[in-house]
Amino acid sequence: MSVPESRIPVIVGVGQINDRPEVPHEGLDSLGLMVEALKRADADAGAGWLEGLSTILTVDQISFPKLGDCSPQVASAVGATDATCRQTPYPMGDGPIRLLNEAANMIAKGEATSVAITGGEALRTAGARKKLEAAGKTSDPLRASASVRKKRYSDLFLLTTPTDVYPLYENACRAKWGQSLEEAQAESGMIWSNFSEVANETEGAWIHSPKTPEEITTADENNRPISFPYTKLMVANSSVNQGAAFIVTSLEAALARGVPEDKLVYVGLGAHAEEVGNILARDTYADSVSMSETLNKALEFNGLSVSDLDAAELYSCFPCVPKLARRVIGWPVERPMTVFGGLTFGGGPIANYMSHAVVEMVHELRAQGRYGLLFANGGYATYNHTIVVGRDRALAERYPQAFDVQGGAEARRGEVPEFVEAYEGEGEIETYTVHYKRDGSVRFGVVVGRTLEGKKRFLAKIPASDEAGIEFLISGNEEPVGTKGAAVAADEASDGIMYWKRG
Repeated sequence: MSVPESRIPVIVGVGQINDRPEVPHEGLDSLGLMVEALKRADADAGAGWLEGLSTILTVDQISFPKLGDCSPQVASAVGATDATCRQTPYPMGDGPIRLLNEAANMIAKGEATSVAITGGEALRTAGARKKLEAAGKTSDPLRASASVRKKRYSDLFLLTTPTDVYPLYENACRAKWGQSLEEAQAESGMIWSNFSEVANETEGAWIHSPKTPEEITTADENNRPISFPYTKLMVANSSVNQGAAFIVTSLEAALARGVPEDKLVYVGLGAHAEEVGNILARDTYADSVSMSETLNKALEFNGLSVSDLDAAELYSCFPCVPKLARRVIGWPVERPMTVFGGLTFGGGPIANYMSHAVVEMVHELRAQGRYGLLFANGGYATYNHTIVVGRDRALAERYPQAFDVQGGAEARRGEVPEFVEAYEGEGEIETYTVHYKRDGSVRFGVVVGRTLEGKKRFLAKIPASDEAGIEFLISGNEEPVGTKGAAVAADEASDGIMYWKRG
């Protein structure tokens, strides 16, 4: 059955902004970035869309939390006073793609006539202002936001922020894939080097400085180690001032307003699934069934294979994510996995990176190609949303859709081990990382262990003073994952922290 043009969702306008004032603390705040990005999206669509918006959806941001839900302020600033406003409940990286999928459903169901989606992070400006207020002291907004919540046992091991947790996936995946440390780092370096080259050719990207694979993976004074095996150039760069926006409407409305057909990008079907929020209650760190389900289902829903795709954005907060994603769909390592430049070089404005990816994917498809894949990841490898966009009208004729594929993910999930605090006894390494100080010295190592029968999971530290233990984890001479040892109590320990001793 043919779908009327009044229900076919299309992207008509896109816009983004990089704000680099000479004096950092005088930069735009998040609200200013969102508004400017929307104005640019409006101009791209042919102007005159903002005042008549039926809905404004904004991506939650952390750089100015006092704003709360700023979507009504955005609507007021662009003259869309009658628009229905809503903001995502949390600043998670899948947000822009989920909102795109929701907007397409709104159009298809007749619940909205035109939807604007925008987000912006001004962490660079926010950090500069905080530094002034604190008389030169610096602060880490991510760790500061974590400090206000109830403390968890995992915090004793500094498994607190994404930079602490994603290395657990990196090391577990390397072992599962049978790679040596050298091979795994070479793959990460190759992918990230390509990202830097894409960013260098992308006007909206934050860093225009191509890097070789060796420059990315080699730790030195300009590329300090963060958490093993990641260096600064391998993690998301959140200290940016960036905003992006896009406008979704119906094919009928777009044509009626005179938008040229060669500028229209149709919104295909999407898929969403999640991992459990507690990182210690997951079935494995060497896979993600929610990631696999969303990627595979998005392709299946749109009747496409990976060979049909002309471009892709595989979320890149840390190397393990695109490395996992590319294996799910069979994307070659030498083929570009970004249209924007990745979260290190394109810029990683917390939850809004994928809005920039949407902007660049639209530009890419307008210039060449037919189909583009957008895969987003949020939290601690927690939230996954994939969608297809393209120049093929048939993609959007399948709306509306139910994009929740959680059931399929749960059907494939493995058994989850019981987590035991302060476990003492024999076990083997399931995965691990090493935390570093800002000067590059070792803070301590962390082992995620399994009991020998595999039914229970625990945490244990390796202190910096155990130089042989740390060297074993980072040398690459032997794969630590799967090796045996024991979690033991130190004589002076009174806080429930156990320490790992090799067998």
